[in-house]
Amino acid sequence: MARDLPCVAIMRYDPLQSPEDRVANEGDALDPQPAPKSAGEIALARAAIRPVAGTAYDNASTLASTERATSNAPFYVGVNGKFAVALVTSGAWLALTLLIALPWIAELSSRIGAPMAILAVGGIALVPGFMNAFLVASLMLDRRPPRSKPSRYPAVSILIAAYNEEASIADTLRSIANQDYPGAFEVFVIDDGSRDRTAAIVEACDHDWLHLIRQPQNGGKSTALNRGLAEAHFDLIVTLDADSFLYRDALRNLVERYLSDPPNTRAVAGTMLVRNSRRNWVTKAQEWDYFHGIAAIKRVQSLYHGTLVAQGAYSLYERAALREVGGWIDCVGEDIVLTWALLRKGWRVGHAEDACCFTNAPDTLRQFVRQRQRWARGMMEAFRQFPDILVKPRLSTLFVWWNLAFPWLDLAYTAFFIPGVILALFGIYWIAGPLTLALLPMALGINYVMYRVGSQMFASNGLRVRRNLGGFLTYAFVYSLILQPACVAGYFSEVLGLRKTWGTK
Repeated sequence: MARDLPCVAIMRYDPLQSPEDRVANEGDALDPQPAPKSAGEIALARAAIRPVAGTAYDNASTLASTERATSNAPFYVGVNGKFAVALVTSGAWLALTLLIALPWIAELSSRIGAPMAILAVGGIALVPGFMNAFLVASLMLDRRPPRSKPSRYPAVSILIAAYNEEASIADTLRSIANQDYPGAFEVFVIDDGSRDRTAAIVEACDHDWLHLIRQPQNGGKSTALNRGLAEAHFDLIVTLDADSFLYRDALRNLVERYLSDPPNTRAVAGTMLVRNSRRNWVTKAQEWDYFHGIAAIKRVQSLYHGTLVAQGAYSLYERAALREVGGWIDCVGEDIVLTWALLRKGWRVGHAEDACCFTNAPDTLRQFVRQRQRWARGMMEAFRQFPDILVKPRLSTLFVWWNLAFPWLDLAYTAFFIPGVILALFGIYWIAGPLTLALLPMALGINYVMYRVGSQMFASNGLRVRRNLGGFLTYAFVYSLILQPACVAGYFSEVLGLRKTWGTK
């Protein structure tokens, strides 16, 4: 690992050179796309690289018509049809579970009152069941259009905000050097006032495409990314965490998905996987969370044209769109706030399920709790910034309402289900009891659907799902006991205005 990998052969770029001179010097081999200034110019710039014909670039009504049937689908159902089928299926499941739960609600009402009983049963059983049914139905209906391979690949600017990352930054840069990307790219590492050898390691890397930007003091991830955006030369911006490792063809797959998606796509989230999953039980459980839960949710959200988080750890954005929404704002959830700013404009945010990036997940319980508290606070920041997104007339608005329900669900799980499990150990079955065991087959079925979708993607990319039974059992039966109370703590921290910190370590 100490030996540098050979870098990808690309052109040299002079920061002082004008965009016109760069185009002239590059010739026909590359397509750097001069920066468009209006929606019309964006449409013209992308028409040459997108296989889309005869559609209005900013017309949301064209979204469903741009999804194409694929050869692996026995029959084609449009996006609106898939949404309707999933909604009817999950609604039927909700009605059935409500009918079954009525005696439970009545008995619990006699002990804690009807309002609290409804909040408890709805939060720990009914609403999560509806969400899971919708998720599974959507996954079974999803037939992802194939990625298109353009004749010329657009140039890409990669931004890496780094603060005290001397242990990982070299590996991150090696993973970029090993990418077989057919177009030009440049990398800006923004050293955000690091107090270790991060900047020295970057300076020692001899790559034509690599640039180091030194921030005089630590200003936070948003400030660093905005500084990189100001220095970037190309119209496609990719953000990458300084402790992430791009799997083979990750950059190519991310760009190809962007080019293949409906025409008003302004961002595409890559797929994050856990790199240090063998470390201990904390990372082993997170391996399944990233592989199962997070990936499945992003896939379904992108199916309905609205991935709610293009994570800063690895995502692609249009530079013109970033500038229009004002870039990243200073908050702990800068990536979700930015994504919602794009969605609020009526734009689409996609997901590249096979653009894989491995990251170091928190490897201590304290770090994990801090990370999930930060994610919970980021969601509340997004609601504070864009409350009107709740009434945006689009399919993905359903998932925004789900996010609005998460504080209730997490609180219900923490305040009712966890104490209910403890009471059940002493023979008191007010909340959890023998009937709870009947839910295990359903939980296994949900996990099987997620596993099948994820493992198919793995196989197509030459990856193999590692045997991690202990991590799966922890994820299935223990994970929520830690995760949801951590989220509740994050919500209260945001409401109380406690000090915010970026990062998980």
